[in-house]
Amino acid sequence: MIDDSTHVSAADTTRRDLLTPAQLADRWHVSTGHLANLRHQGEGIGYVKIGSRVAYRYSDVIAYENQHYVSPVGSASWPATTA
Repeated sequence: MIDDSTHVSAADTTRRDLLTPAQLADRWHVSTGHLANLRHQGEGIGYVKIGSRVAYRYSDVIAYENQHYVSPVGSASWPATTA
């Protein structure tokens, strides 16, 4: 018997792997309008558009953030690597 309280379907996983513009705007402390402007200008992060809905893949958000990380001069690289 499957315990429905712990069962996660593929649809649930997909929903969690996508961020809405409002969720990304909250994460980055910008407005949804700013994200819309970036999309219109062909800049910023890639996105999924289905019908009129826009979503951002969580993996793309993390990759974009890592690519745009600026390390202060003289500090250790981030993320920290282990030898």
